[in-house]
Parts: sequence; C-alpha cells; structure tokens
Amino acid sequence: MSATPVDHRAWLSERDCDLADFRELVERRTDLADYPHASAVEQGVLVYDSERLRKTERHPVRAELVRALADGPGIVVFEGAFPDPSVVDRLSAVFDALVAEQRASGASAGDHFARPGANDRVWNALEKAALYDPEAFADYYASHVLALVSTAWLGPGYQVTSQVNVVNPGGAAQTVHRDYHLGFLSNEVAAAYPAHVHALSPVLTLQGAVAHCDMPVESGPTMYLPYSQQYEPGYLAWRLPEFQAYFEANHVQLPLSKGDAAFFNPALFHAAGTNRSADIRRMANLLQVSSAFGRAMETVDREAVANAMFPVLLRRGSEGVGEEWLENVIAASAESYPFPTNLDSDPPVDGLAPPAQADVVRRALRESWTPEALRDALRAGAERRES
Repeated sequence: MSATPVDHRAWLSERDCDLADFRELVERRTDLADYPHASAVEQGVLVYDSERLRKTERHPVRAELVRALADGPGIVVFEGAFPDPSVVDRLSAVFDALVAEQRASGASAGDHFARPGANDRVWNALEKAALYDPEAFADYYASHVLALVSTAWLGPGYQVTSQVNVVNPGGAAQTVHRDYHLGFLSNEVAAAYPAHVHALSPVLTLQGAVAHCDMPVESGPTMYLPYSQQYEPGYLAWRLPEFQAYFEANHVQLPLSKGDAAFFNPALFHAAGTNRSADIRRMANLLQVSSAFGRAMETVDREAVANAMFPVLLRRGSEGVGEEWLENVIAASAESYPFPTNLDSDPPVDGLAPPAQADVVRRALRESWTPEALRDALRAGAERRES
C-alpha cells in the first residue's frame, strides 16, 4: 500500500493567518551555542564581531549566516561592519549633499511605509553616490561584511541598490511590514501567487541597513520581530490588525553605533521606529541586495557606475590593494549576470553565456585598458544586448 501523500497548500489566503500559530513560532529563544561564530545574542538577535569574521574562514561563516537568516531569528547585526569611521563619514557627506540638492530642486521623496515628507529619502543612492564621489563610493562598497553576507544569502552575481533614509527628530515610525517582492503587493495580488512563490520571494533579496550615526533607541532604529520570517502566510498576515498589534507589543529594537550594520531576511516583520530624540538626524544607508535571478526594485545605470569606478580601480590596483577589495567594488557596481540579452547579436562564445558587464571590467583591469576603451566596450556590449 502506498503512503498517503502529504497535503500541501498550493495557495494561501488570509484565512490561513492564525495569531496563535504565529506566536508559537516567534516566541522562542536564540541560543548562542547554536551559532559558534556569533559573539552575543541581544533580544534574540545574533550579534557578530566583524573584525573576528575578517580573520575566519569564510565558508563556515556563510553557512552559519544562512541558518541564522532562514531558520534562526532572521536578522544578524555586525558590529564594526565599517571599522573606519572616516569611510562612513565621507559617504555621509555625499548623502547630505544629495539631500540638499534634492531639497533645493523642490523634489520630495515618498516612503513605502511612512508619510511622504516625514523623512529625507534619496532613491537610487547607489548610482548617485558613485557619480558624485567615486573614491568615497569605492572605499565604502569594498566592505568585507557586505560581500560576505550577500554571497552567503544570494550567491555570486548579486546586485546592490541603496536608498538613504534620514529620519529627523520627531519623525514617526513606519508601519510593520515585510519587504520586496511580495511585501510590496496588496494582499489580493499576493494571494494570487502560489504558496511556493511565497517561499521563494525571501531568497531573492537581502535587506540591510548601515548606521551612519550612533543610533540609541530614542532615535528610533529599526524594530524587528525575530523568527517572523518563518511564518508561511506572513505576506498576507502583516496587514491584519491583530498581527500589527502583536508586533507593536513584542518587537525588539537594538541600538547601533556608527559603522554597525544589520542584515535581515526580507520576510522578517519590521519597521523603522519613531525618532523621539531632540537632535539626532538618524541616517541609515538602506541596502537592498538582489539575487542575480530576481528583479531588483530600482533601475540602476550600472554602465555609468562601472565607468565612474574604473579609474579608481585602476589606480588602487596599481597601488597594491588586494584582489578582494577590487572584487567587492566590482560586485557592488557592475552588472555581474549576463542575462537577459539578445542572443542573436550577443551569443555565447566560450561557454553557455556571453560575458557579463563585470567580466569586461575585470578584463579591462587585467589588461590595463584606458577608461575610454572600457567606456567603448561597455557601450558596445549594451548595444548588443538590445533587441
């Protein structure tokens, strides 16, 4: 006699959202012994010493980070992710200049989960910062921690996007939410996607926030609900009043120091907090890192970013920076995945795929091309990909 097949739900609905089931999932303890590379557990959140990780073999650390983000609390904090405060300060100055330019132009940036105008928000800050100050951009995005956690969760070929968020004193909290992809859809639209897509969405994106100033709790750092990323119908639950009330009563909120970074599963229930301070402009660089196999939320002109970075890469390479530094900057700037493309005009030659933009940048570095030669090659490659 054959075994009775397990009854899996092919589709999810709001009727599947049960607060008692949710509470059973999230009301658990994080045991530090289960995560040997972590240095502490704070309010259920794993905290890592970034300097220690730099001296540790990468593969076991990556494996642990995957467990932490998928089956653990869903959030990890890296103390000293950006150990040189001047690197953070230089990019903060760029962000301040971008905010000032935006204000002077009369433009205002909306917020997905807060009242428009409550915060200073700069969309596509990755491209804007790269073109404004390539040197500051390169030193910042050479980050060991960013590359470590991005490759752990997403593998190679990831795409970095950045949105600056400055919450001014008195700035109100966001509403609790999950993030892109399914988190940005209405419940009606999200429910139209089958259950296995609800499971897929979180592994297509990694969320991060880098503290660009000290963030005591009164300044309103992000609120999190550990383990909530594991709740299967969570993309339909977070808008329901009983789940929102539970989050308000049970979330955790960790202070951060300048240069610390938090990375979390995009399915984690979270929200930026209210800035109750009198004088702290809480600046965070919100990083959304996308899988090569997914669609990033923002359009980034990576050809322009790669061209802006190349003179810096050439000079720093000649000065002896390590291969890791160069690779991390390339990963954060150039397109590392060769598709989609026009296979009529951009066919694979030496394998199953044509060279990606990042491959062209690497070749240009090896062969010491001029910036003009790279610019021509990238433009030609872009034209080959057009239909």
